Order: sequence, then C-alpha cells, then structure tokens
Amino acid sequence: MTADTYDYIIIGAGSAGCVIANRLSAGGATVCVIEGGGSESAPNVQVPAGILSLYGNPKYDYAYVGTPQPELDGRRIPVNRGKALGGSSTINSMVFIRGACSDYDEWAALGCKGWAWDDVLPVFKSLEKNMLGQSPDWHGTEGELYVDRARDPNPVSEVFVKAGRAAGLAENTDFNAGTQEGVGIYNVTQHDGKRWSSFRAFLKPAMHRPNLTVLPATETRRLILEDRRAAGVVVAGPEGEREIRATREVILAAGAIGSPALLMRSGIGPGAMLKAAGVEVAHDLSGVGQNLRDHVDGMITVRSASPMTLGLSVQNLPSMIAAPFQWLLARKGMLTTNYVEAGGFARTRFAGAEPDIQFHFVPGYRSHRGRLVEYGHGYAIHTCVLRPKSVGEIRLGADGAAEIDHRFFTAPEDAATLVEGIKIARSILAAPVFEPIRGPEMLPGPDVSTDDEILAYLRAEALTVYHPVGTCKMGTDPLAVVEPEGLRVQGIDGLRVADSSVMPTLIGGNTNVPSMMIGERCARAILAA
Repeated sequence: MTADTYDYIIIGAGSAGCVIANRLSAGGATVCVIEGGGSESAPNVQVPAGILSLYGNPKYDYAYVGTPQPELDGRRIPVNRGKALGGSSTINSMVFIRGACSDYDEWAALGCKGWAWDDVLPVFKSLEKNMLGQSPDWHGTEGELYVDRARDPNPVSEVFVKAGRAAGLAENTDFNAGTQEGVGIYNVTQHDGKRWSSFRAFLKPAMHRPNLTVLPATETRRLILEDRRAAGVVVAGPEGEREIRATREVILAAGAIGSPALLMRSGIGPGAMLKAAGVEVAHDLSGVGQNLRDHVDGMITVRSASPMTLGLSVQNLPSMIAAPFQWLLARKGMLTTNYVEAGGFARTRFAGAEPDIQFHFVPGYRSHRGRLVEYGHGYAIHTCVLRPKSVGEIRLGADGAAEIDHRFFTAPEDAATLVEGIKIARSILAAPVFEPIRGPEMLPGPDVSTDDEILAYLRAEALTVYHPVGTCKMGTDPLAVVEPEGLRVQGIDGLRVADSSVMPTLIGGNTNVPSMMIGERCARAILAA
C-alpha cells in the first residue's frame, strides 16, 4: 500500500473544509483535501434552478435514509447530503442565514468560551462579500463569499411577503441584522446569477497552489491512529486503496453524518456501541454520534391555475423555452430561482425570546404525491421548528454505515410548535392578496383543521430541511467530543473536527454559512498555534 505525506489532511471539501483548505495552504503548508464526491462544474449545479436535479441524484447526493421514526408513523426520512466538491453547499438552496445573535451567546453559556455572538460576528463579516449595500455593522464586503438577492424573483414571492404583512408579520429586508423576525426575500449565496458554493468561493481560487492537493471521488475508509495520535488516513479512490500520512494534523470536515461515522469506524466513539458493531475500541468517547439535532418541517401545498407561479404546463411553455436564453444572456428568468426565494421567521404561542419557526416559501407547486416534478401550477410554504428539543443520534451499523436516528417528535414540544406553525402559515395563505391566484389546498387539505388532525398529518408527512448538526459537539460536559478553543478531539492528538457536527445546539436558521464560519475559526486556531 503506497503512502503520500502532507502537513495537513482535510476530510471533506464541503462548506467548512474548503475554507480550511484555502487558509492553511495560503500559509505555505502542504495540504491534502479528500472528497468523496466529484466535480461540481455541470450546468445543473451552476444554474440555481438546477437544484431540482440534484436532490436524490447519486452523482451529487449521498441520499441517506434515516431509521424508522416511531413518532412519525414509522417512516424512514430522507437525508440529503452533498456529494461533490463544495459538499452540501453544492446542492443546497443557497439561502444566506447566520442564525440569531442569541444562538451563539447560548453556545458560550454552555461552556463554549469564545463562541458568543460578539466573537463570531467579525468572522462572519470577514467571509462575506455583500453586494447589496447592507449595513457594515452586520455585513462584510471584502470576503470571498458572494451574497446577493435572487436575480429575478418570481412575483408570487412578493405576494407572500405582502400576505405575511397582512397576517401581522413585519417585513424584514435583512434577516442577518438585528432581528430575524418577519418575512421577506432571502439573500442568497450567488454570483452573477450562478450558485456560489464553498468550493467556488474558497477552494477553486486556491487550486493553482503547488502545496495544495485535492483528491475528488476518494472515500476515506478510516483514520490511522498511532499512540493515540492521528497519523493519517486510509482512502480508496481511482488508484485503489492507499495510506495518506499527516505530519501535523488531520481535520475532519465531513459533516454531521460523515465526521462521527468516520470517527466510529476508526474506533473512536461510545465503546459499547463500537463493540456491538464489531469495531475495536481505540478511544472510548461517549459523545461521538450523540446530540443529533435537525429542523423538522411540515408543508402546505396549494394548486393554482395561474401561470404566474412556476410550473410545468402548456401555458408556461413559452417561458420555459425562453428560460435558457434569458439566463445565458441576462441572468434573468425562471432558471434563476432557488425555489425558496422568500420566507421568514415567526413566533408561535410557545416562543421565548426568539422566533421559533421559519418559513421557506416556494412560488411553484410542490407535489402532494411526493414527486420531484408535478404537472401544473401552485405554491407552497414549508414551516420548520427552529430550536427542536428532540435529540437523536448517529450509530454505526454492522456494515460500517451510519444509522441516522433523528427521534423526531420525541419531545412533545416540537410537535406542538409545528402544529402552531402550520396554523400561522395557513393564516398567511388566507390573506386577500392571494385571492387572484388562489386554488385548493392539496396538503394538508381542507378536511385537516383541528390540532389533532394537523398533528396526524405531520406524523404522516413531516420531513427535514436538511440541517443536521451536533454529533461531535464542542463543550466541556461529558458528551463533548471537541474542545471549544481549537476544536481538537478530546483524548486524541493531531485530530480536529470542524463542521456543523461541532455545534452544541441547532442555530435558528440555515446552517451552510455557520459551517463556513466554523471552518474559518478552526483554520485560525491552527495557524495561531
């Protein structure tokens, strides 16, 4: 088995990993980035509307499926995760959200010193290249991550914003300033009407560096541990199985599923679980795979006869024919949509100091049959629980694969909050401004009206909006996997984790940009050591 040697090995070219690779290689160290997926250069990745072709596509999506969920009628929930350079930032909806200020203050209060809002805001700003002239108190303009508005929002997205105002919610023109509360058009990570993934922002500009090696389509099998130190990895790729060695450190940035799974396959994790999976225990670390949190989501979908909404129809055929030319010539038209152009944050009667639900509005018909594409027109609202109390875990199966158990609704508060969220979403859709395009509600449907009926619907249909975090949490408690100061794995030298898995709690919003911030913090800690 051949072996190459580098100063640093980074597992995963996703939201965090691309940032780390850029920063470490800029300092002159030799860096090897190992990514299980391949190229992200195809047009369906770069064109925002191409997202529909990415979910479930084995070329770009690991397409995990969770374990049966007893509180969701025993269903197994799909878990989409990016499998390409850029990771999940290559298949996501490109929504730029950082979470509430109080989320990070809570992290600090939980023992993660140095992670309060005042600590992380300068880091967020350093990454951002804001194209909207938004307040410099909250935004940066010198970073690599382009932040813009959708180039050509569907007019129905503006209808949603007006309807939200009619339902008593404020209009919010910047969800990343002082408050998240209200409805509005989301900022997106796009540049010139194209997806601006972490790969595009951070890794691709560094690919010319002779000290940076990127190995796509390469699976990391396990860590090489020598005297309780991470000395390298065993990988399998186009050249077969081989060892890659690190003289300084190995950094896991494989995400909330991939990072704990790799630790456990390497013998680092809860001892009893590893033994049951047939893995020799190298380091009994009880928190690995624990503390899984995700945003559970319910949908309302409405049919409409209006071709103003996005949709596949004879009426819409001229727009569909024109769309490629509009996009190529002016970055306009229906191909510029990220499908969740608008949304917002609201409070149910259970909310505390912050909004407890988030909306993602789709100005097109979401199939009531679960199809990716459904003929016809309509619109939909997704509503998710922002700070769920239900906590799951990642286990290691006998075959070495990750078993994803969200345990959705095991905390009754989450179910109650989502029921209330569905009712608030319905109040928005009931606003008179929707009258010209109104149609029948297909899901949950007019016969679903009481709290018990809505809850039964959610048990049968609720999914996730793909924001798993927490499975290698930082902190000082017994379930902490990494220490907060530099994200080093407890009890193993030369090993760090830097991705959404280190979050001790789930932030109120989309997790792509917070993961980049975590990558930046990790790189700074390494360079300062």
